Amino acid sequence: MRKISLVFVAAMLLSTGSIFANGPKETDPTQSIKAQVQKLLKGYTLEPTEKDLTATILFTVNKENEFVVLSVETEDKVLEYFVKTRLNYHKVDSKEIPEGRRYTIPVKIVS
Repeated sequence: MRKISLVFVAAMLLSTGSIFANGPKETDPTQSIKAQVQKLLKGYTLEPTEKDLTATILFTVNKENEFVVLSVETEDKVLEYFVKTRLNYHKVDSKEIPEGRRYTIPVKIVS
């Protein structure tokens, strides 16, 4: 009976140790980027007769930690201009975002 309890205690200690041995979870930088893009694009107003607009934004982050818009795929030229002027060369809040990596974010503007 004593051996069983010792084995049980040893197993609990080993499992508890392995749980605490895991490092902190890495944060996903794309979630931070999406939130920043959403904040920067807030305020776009549509004409009442227009339908919902969609765009796909391809951008990167340069070594000065700024957004650099590479392309905006949309049918609406006004939306394309709005996205480029709002995002291009605005500072990124997070230092964890690697420079040079390309990101693609879909955007939907609802009327």
